[in-house]
Amino acid sequence: MNNADLQRLTEQWSLAAFHRPFAHRIFFNSRLKTTGGRYHLEDGHIDINPLMYTEFDLANLKRVVLHELCHYHLHQTGQDYHHRSTAFRTLLAQVGGSRYAPVTSKARPRKVKWVYQCSGCGITIGRQRRFNTRRYVCRRCGHHFYLKN
Repeated sequence: MNNADLQRLTEQWSLAAFHRPFAHRIFFNSRLKTTGGRYHLEDGHIDINPLMYTEFDLANLKRVVLHELCHYHLHQTGQDYHHRSTAFRTLLAQVGGSRYAPVTSKARPRKVKWVYQCSGCGITIGRQRRFNTRRYVCRRCGHHFYLKN
């Protein structure tokens, strides 16, 4: 699939799901690693991660494009287009877009550098950054953490 095919499919999906035309550009952006797509507020174009199609299927690509089209159409009509807004969530549920993009092979897992254990309940948590064990307490039991490693 190339950018022209993606543009044609997006225009069809926009008319079918939103009953509004998509009048801007959409194309694949291979620099996207951890996100499915991105809607640009400045000029209205949409970038799509090509791994949404190559590692998954056309149905997954459609759900990601519908997600970005929700941002697009809400922004174009002057409504709240953020993920947290009720208008976005209801529109996304109506058209069948995905709330989150699936994890691709290019996404790097986060490294856990610091492991802490609660002195009360014994729960362990992994963190990338250190924190002051005298200042913060466990939310389950209220005891202090100690550095395990």
